[in-house]
Amino acid sequence: MTSLKRKPVPARLVFGDPICWLAFGFGSGLAPKAPGTFGTLAAVPLYLAAARFPLPAYLAMTLAMFIAGIWICRRCERIIGTEDHSGIVWDEFVGLFITLAAVPPTCFNVVLGFLLFRLFDVWKPWPIRHFDRSVHGGFGIMLDDALAGAWAWLVLAALLRLLGG
Repeated sequence: MTSLKRKPVPARLVFGDPICWLAFGFGSGLAPKAPGTFGTLAAVPLYLAAARFPLPAYLAMTLAMFIAGIWICRRCERIIGTEDHSGIVWDEFVGLFITLAAVPPTCFNVVLGFLLFRLFDVWKPWPIRHFDRSVHGGFGIMLDDALAGAWAWLVLAALLRLLGG
């Protein structure tokens, strides 16, 4: 497998294979620029639907998405022949769900959570960068975004507490 993260992946492959269709965030990861941002945007409607569930169900669904993502992302890596392709954005879905866990789904909260998640996902402060570089495969793809989501959640919770929301 090659380690080029932007090797072009044909849309027909993504839309023709259910595993890659999920891994590429229903096709949002095919965006030529900033696929992670587009993947996170594609996750927002799913988050808004999931935010209506009781918190235990929401958390169980997020955990199930993480666990399924390990297999989905690894399988798609094998199908496209590229490790950790930047178009694989299922991990962004899970990262956003973690960021917005137990947060009221207001427009302000969703936008702030989205921005914070993208910040931590791109910046990759400790220990995110360490795991991004040292853990590979489906688990590695999922882990760094889950950690970015956890960092973003902590900052979002602190900001909302400071703002009284």
